[in-house]
Amino acid sequence: MEQIRPAQLNEWLALHADQNPLVLDVREPWELQTASVKAEGFELLNIPMQQIPASLNLLDEDRPIACLCHHGMRSMQVAVFLERQGYTQVSNLTGGIDLWTAERDPSVPRY
Repeated sequence: MEQIRPAQLNEWLALHADQNPLVLDVREPWELQTASVKAEGFELLNIPMQQIPASLNLLDEDRPIACLCHHGMRSMQVAVFLERQGYTQVSNLTGGIDLWTAERDPSVPRY
């Protein structure tokens, strides 16, 4: 599985531009209310980690998916799970939204 930093997201998006890349935010609703990213050049979908198994029908197995959480641990678990389910283009956003704030968008609150 590919590990990408938020600072590398534009390169990842460019590599997958013809495949409609998805950033899958696996944080809880209260976390989204606290801090959220802007979907720029990608589709953004929130499915909390615990709901992923029941929501697989919402995800295309061949679509590039970059998983996002707070610090990168939950998203890593989801990415591993997706790969085990046959998803072929899964990446983890290392450092999560916390590093996103530092590397991409300082207007996103840290928590």
